[in-house]
Amino acid sequence: MKLSRVLEHLLLPDWFARRVLARADLAAIGDAIAACEKSHRGELRFVVEGPLPLSALWRDLSPRDRAVDLFSQLRVWDTDENSGILIYVQLVDHRVEILADRGIAARVPQAEWDAICRAMEASFRRGEWRQGALQAVARAGELLARHFPAGVSNPNELPDQPLVI
Repeated sequence: MKLSRVLEHLLLPDWFARRVLARADLAAIGDAIAACEKSHRGELRFVVEGPLPLSALWRDLSPRDRAVDLFSQLRVWDTDENSGILIYVQLVDHRVEILADRGIAARVPQAEWDAICRAMEASFRRGEWRQGALQAVARAGELLARHFPAGVSNPNELPDQPLVI
C-alpha cells in the first residue's frame, strides 16, 4: 500500500467526482447509452468514482480490482445473455477500466476495451470529460452492435444513467 495514494484518496472530498462531470454531462452520457443500446443486446453501466472508500484502500485495490468489485455489487453480470459492460472511471487514480461479462468477453477481446479506456484517459487528460465519455460509449456501442446485434427482444436490464459515487 502506497501512503501517497492512500493520502490522496483520503484527503479528496466526496464531492470531487460531482465537480468533474456536470449534471448536463451525466444526462448526455445516459442519453447516449440509451440510444446506443437500441442497436445491440449489450447493457452498459457507467460509473464514476472519486476517492475510494477506506475498505478499498485498506485492501490496496487497483482500479481494475475496484471495477471487479463494482461489477459484482451493481449486478452488471445479472443480465439474461451475460451481456453487461461496466465502464468504470477512477478519478483520483486517473484510470478507466472496462469489464465485459462472459457473454461479450467471448466475442470481443479485452484489447478492444483497453483501447477505448486509453483513448478515454487521453481525452480526460486534455480536460475533455464529456467528449471522452461520449466517444467511449459510442465506440463500445459500435463493438457491441457488430458482435452482439439487437434482436427481436432487447430489454433494458441495467440503468442507463451514470452512477457517481
